[in-house]
Amino acid sequence: MNLSRSTAVRLAVAVLAVGATVPLAALPAQAASAGQAAPVTAAVLPAAVPFTAAAVTLNADGSHTVAWASPATAVTVTAVASADADAATGTVVGQGAGTGTLTVPAGALAAGTRWFFRLTPDSGAALTVADRSLHLADATNFRDAGGYRTTDGHWVRMGRVYRSGKLSGLTPAEQQQLTAAGITRDVDLRNASERGSAPDAIPAGLAYQVADVTSLAHGIGFHGNAVTTLLGALAAGLFNGSSDLGQSIGYPFMVDFTGSDRAFHDTLTAIEAEQGALVYHCTAGKDRTGWATAVLLTLLGVDRATVNADFLASNTYTGRPDAVELSWLDAAFAEVNHVYGSFDAYLHQGLNLTDADIAALRARLLV
Repeated sequence: MNLSRSTAVRLAVAVLAVGATVPLAALPAQAASAGQAAPVTAAVLPAAVPFTAAAVTLNADGSHTVAWASPATAVTVTAVASADADAATGTVVGQGAGTGTLTVPAGALAAGTRWFFRLTPDSGAALTVADRSLHLADATNFRDAGGYRTTDGHWVRMGRVYRSGKLSGLTPAEQQQLTAAGITRDVDLRNASERGSAPDAIPAGLAYQVADVTSLAHGIGFHGNAVTTLLGALAAGLFNGSSDLGQSIGYPFMVDFTGSDRAFHDTLTAIEAEQGALVYHCTAGKDRTGWATAVLLTLLGVDRATVNADFLASNTYTGRPDAVELSWLDAAFAEVNHVYGSFDAYLHQGLNLTDADIAALRARLLV
């Protein structure tokens, strides 16, 4: 195949916005090494909580299942209406051993509220977690990006950062749920055509920011040879039997394209600066949003296996078992390693984040 540079550029930029499903076989193991953040600076973070696992599930019947693991002897579970609720507030819904499961029956808590559960051990700091999904019928992949443990024992705060697909179909009641969640900024990763045909339906007063991953507003630039990247991605996809080559190309170009650098930089610095909660999204909430989340969680120190699991969860939340494949994420991390040599170098040289930016993100989002 003999592609001109202009053809390669148009194809590389276009596939980022397509959202087609493309299986791609796993790339070399170096991808895993690329998905490691620089060590978390302990000096800017509070002490770690003792929990090694914690999760909440809102069941179809309205009950909540709360599960946790810790070295504590006993844990008290308190329902609160906010992730930042004062320690003296809330309703105690049960107690258990250091590792345990508790079911809060339907009707025990008021309906229509997203309930958080504060897990208080008999020694050590408390942890607050919630069901990750906001259960919005018209934004099915709208979920909390927090609630994950880092490799050094900290946790990503819940109720601060959300990820989603397009927000154009939100009803007034669903918009009110965004307000109730404390969301004050909406960062839109979509291109101009997507934004024009399906503009976000968000509450009045919620700040709206565009961070177009495929924008050509600042010109066309790549960190490597675009044709080489394109042909390499095509070859890998063909060799491994991809059914659609769009994603085989798109994920590496989210790392190589300088317009994408700007979009992800702006998304992360918006999270850093926003006083309230923030949501970022694309159309399906799985590819551009998926990479943005993988970058954020890795920056915060979440291990690669957990990052992978969050990425693959789009298959569940969208109701499409083939919405994403792990090999696509592997391809992006492999490109990080290929171009920059390390994830930390990608943050600094590709996304133009400073040490102060990274420290501020960790201080704001880790507990």
